[in-house]
Amino acid sequence: MASRVMVVDDEESLRDLLRMALSRAGYEVATFADGEEALAGLPAFQPAAAVIDVMMPHVDGFELCRRLRQDPNLYIVMLTARDTVADRIAGLDGGADDYLVKPFAVDELLARIRAGLRRVEAPATTLAFDALTMDDPAHRVQCGGREVQLTAREYQLLRYLLLNPHRVLTRTDILTHVWGHDYGADENLVEVHISSLRDKLQDRDKTVIQTVRGFGYRLGS
Repeated sequence: MASRVMVVDDEESLRDLLRMALSRAGYEVATFADGEEALAGLPAFQPAAAVIDVMMPHVDGFELCRRLRQDPNLYIVMLTARDTVADRIAGLDGGADDYLVKPFAVDELLARIRAGLRRVEAPATTLAFDALTMDDPAHRVQCGGREVQLTAREYQLLRYLLLNPHRVLTRTDILTHVWGHDYGADENLVEVHISSLRDKLQDRDKTVIQTVRGFGYRLGS
């Protein structure tokens, strides 16, 4: 059965373009003009991925993302004309797994969706590092006994760090293992997700996820 992708954008020409591109790539597609329409159509369509614009009437992309995030397995990529790190973090904190800045290449969006929907079967295991624990089968993360809500991409990033404690991981390593070999993205994407993870783990002094200047990131010292 083809994966289902929901496209939500108030620009009709873009909706039509993405419908054609996604359909040709083998996805089942439903398009909606705003967040209100998308929420009404969600129960019947039940997508595996959602591509949503930020600036829309009625229910905007940030609010729609927060509501869609009730499904932890839904892959959400936001389309935005805003390119600052603060705006990207706002989208990720709202529950998005990824973002694309307009104008964007459709081929890049397709690559991100492929990577986002890729499912890796992993053996049941619990990963731990200091106060951090990850119950992989249950898809739950705790930090100091406090449950932490992560997006699917943040979870994958933290899992990769937990699998490689004390090892310096370059931004290229992280992009390859978390986003996929076919993922066309700049390294700034890693920085944005690391910042979001640190906020959620309350790692404001950067002692849990350390930056190794000029190289990448490391879990612990």
